[in-house]
Amino acid sequence: MEGLKMNATTIWVVLVVYIAIGTIIALISRRGMGEGLTEYFLANRGVSGLIAAGTYSATSYSAFMTIGLAGLVYKGGVGALGFELLYLSGMLLVVFFGPRIWLAGKKYGYITPYEMLADRFKSKHIAIISAIVALLFLVPYAAVQLMGVGYLMEGLTGGSIAFMTGVIFATVLAVFWALIAGMRSVAWTDTLMAILMLVATLLCLFAVVNNGLGGYVNMFATLEKDLAAYMTVPGPGYFTFGTFLSMSLPWFFFSLATPHVTQRLYINKNMKSMQTMLKAFLAFGAIYTMAAVLWGFSAKILVPPLQNPDMATPTLLSMPMVPTWVAVLLMVGIVAACISTIDSILLCLSSLVSKDIYSNLVSNVSERSQLILGQVCIIILAVAFMLFASLKLDLIGVLSVASSAGLLVTVPTIFGAFFWKRGTAAGAISSIVLGACLSLYMQYAGVTFLGLGAGIWTLVLSTVVFVVVSLLTQPPTEKAEEFIGYLDKALAEKNAI
Repeated sequence: MEGLKMNATTIWVVLVVYIAIGTIIALISRRGMGEGLTEYFLANRGVSGLIAAGTYSATSYSAFMTIGLAGLVYKGGVGALGFELLYLSGMLLVVFFGPRIWLAGKKYGYITPYEMLADRFKSKHIAIISAIVALLFLVPYAAVQLMGVGYLMEGLTGGSIAFMTGVIFATVLAVFWALIAGMRSVAWTDTLMAILMLVATLLCLFAVVNNGLGGYVNMFATLEKDLAAYMTVPGPGYFTFGTFLSMSLPWFFFSLATPHVTQRLYINKNMKSMQTMLKAFLAFGAIYTMAAVLWGFSAKILVPPLQNPDMATPTLLSMPMVPTWVAVLLMVGIVAACISTIDSILLCLSSLVSKDIYSNLVSNVSERSQLILGQVCIIILAVAFMLFASLKLDLIGVLSVASSAGLLVTVPTIFGAFFWKRGTAAGAISSIVLGACLSLYMQYAGVTFLGLGAGIWTLVLSTVVFVVVSLLTQPPTEKAEEFIGYLDKALAEKNAI
């Protein structure tokens, strides 16, 4: 690769330093750690606002941003910005639902979001089925993060570090940090990674724009003159209305539908901590989104046509206008972003297996046995992620959205849990199962209806089925009154203070 400046030795030395710092932080986080599922999976619900913001940011923003979103900008233009801004606007859901989810978790002791749904609708089958669906759709999403590391390390060294070497490295490190102290180690290392990935992206963008494009004024002049089609929607044709809507809708509901993100709402020590988390995350997200989009446009100007858009970032980093130390820092930032999402997914999915599946299928299981199973599952799931990543499927951004489209099946049930006393377990189960089947069929058969993709029709079908079946079956009225009544009263009291 022309302009290559980093060799494998340089990269490994820097990564060893990164591993050492992260491991020290993870070990420090173990101090005062207690026992039990709540401690391991939720850090005993005692995380401060800034640390919660760090782990929420690092978990939400991953390889998708600097590699996947940049790849979408490279392929489709400014439509990628609108697509990502819709994700940020979806944080309004967290502003609305976050306090309710936190209050419910605090009162009833929920560890997973699906445990909450099962209790609200009085059916353990909801937890079991929802956890299975999450496993189906989050394995590809986690594999995307590993692919990001593999592409980056392979691209920056011209193949001296193989794709699978990067994948294995990221997998082992994510497992190691997740096992050290559960949510404590994940939250603290995530905070370090969030800072690193943002600083590295901004420094690298500054270097490319100033050294390679002559400043932002010249950059936008070049875009207007030579790439005007990429500054409009649908632009070169990728972001048609159907494609844009099909990709954006799942992203809008991402914060509510994705269990490893929703689970982080339980870890805040109080409501003030959650408010701090949300404010800090929104600031982080706005800056990071604009940086990633501008990075993608920089690649479009400077990088020759690529068959795989996901290689735009590694190719740009290898060019002479990027100082070696800046390229190394961004490489570590991207690796950090990937690993922070992987270990969060590992921790969440292992809690779903132990709490939502195992404890509901086997009677009288102890907390210790659930915890041991969860830790074993971290290793098993990591191997599954690695095997899926080895397939090297194209377009990281599209794969990420495909996973979030499948997770939309729980959205109607979540809305119903908090706001519709008439909702039933039968409605929830049927909507989740039928929605997941439709999403799997449409995505893996590659079909659309009326030009709209799986995300749209999955949400439509799940909503209709949930409402219709609920109206035809008997709701758990007593639990609905208790659950919703408690939240309404608790929120009213807090707002009155």
